Amino acid sequence: MNGQMDKIANYISPKTYIQHNPQIADGLDGLGAAMKAMGEKGMSMTYETIHKVLGEGNFILTMSEGKLGDQHTAYYDLFRLENDLIVEHWDVIAPIPPKSEWKNDNGKF
Repeated sequence: MNGQMDKIANYISPKTYIQHNPQIADGLDGLGAAMKAMGEKGMSMTYETIHKVLGEGNFILTMSEGKLGDQHTAYYDLFRLENDLIVEHWDVIAPIPPKSEWKNDNGKF
């Protein structure tokens, strides 16, 4: 959100937001608390490249890469929408090792 947390309710339902990441509580308060805790630890989470966006019905999957702290990271986010707002979120966050350590040439994307 580029530091614009006051606009988050334009994208995520303020009434119903189910978070399937076990480190983040449900609801906007849970998301806000998780972001605050990361900030207090000096931890940043950036998305630098969106590789793919797939949608079917009210589900959207994004496949992206960026950084979690200083670690090159792959992000797979699955969102369920209702009334044009995110009401549910699942994610997989995985480090991307240096190319010299890859076991194949496929990469994460």
